[in-house]
Amino acid sequence: MHLRLLFCLALLIVLSVSGCQGPPPTVYVLVVTATPEGELATSTTTAEATPLAETPTTSSTLQPTPTTDPRPTPTTGQIQIAEQVFEKGRMLWIQPRQQIWVMQETTPGRGKWLIFDDTFKDGELESDPAIIPPDQKYQPERGFGKLWRTNQDIRSALGWGITPEFGYVSNYEYHPGGTVEALAPGYHILYSLYQEKFRFNETDGTWEKVS
Repeated sequence: MHLRLLFCLALLIVLSVSGCQGPPPTVYVLVVTATPEGELATSTTTAEATPLAETPTTSSTLQPTPTTDPRPTPTTGQIQIAEQVFEKGRMLWIQPRQQIWVMQETTPGRGKWLIFDDTFKDGELESDPAIIPPDQKYQPERGFGKLWRTNQDIRSALGWGITPEFGYVSNYEYHPGGTVEALAPGYHILYSLYQEKFRFNETDGTWEKVS
């Protein structure tokens, strides 16, 4: 009897619990979609691009560049020089030209420019022992000496040497005048041993010391 009552009681508990559970829960799925393209355009201010200023055409602002320069091109380089300073000027031996340039000083820093071919040959008399210079003066030798001894005008114009002859390498420039089609006399630039700058003008046969 007791076992039957216990079985009935257990059966009632199971039935009551099953009735309380109810139907299975409903599952809701939340689907998130992207915002359609362009929907935010109304809430965003887009700055308009400022147009670039129009670039003027070349023909309206620039002059055409000549294809050729009408001026002749200067010659520059370094050349071998021999120099001797005299009481009233200088002598320069220009190795590439085999010439002697006489610089007679007529006023301080300028004067006459004379050009002579260097005719001295090895084996000739380099100096004249009969010519005795004053104290601390020099008789020029070799090419300078030959020109100085045989040309009385040059000897009188320059006087005695006040330094021996010395050689060095000088920067050199030649600037022709006129145009490429019609050249004209120009000028030369040479430097002394102590970097004094001299300009030799072909137009009038003068020289001048320049800064």
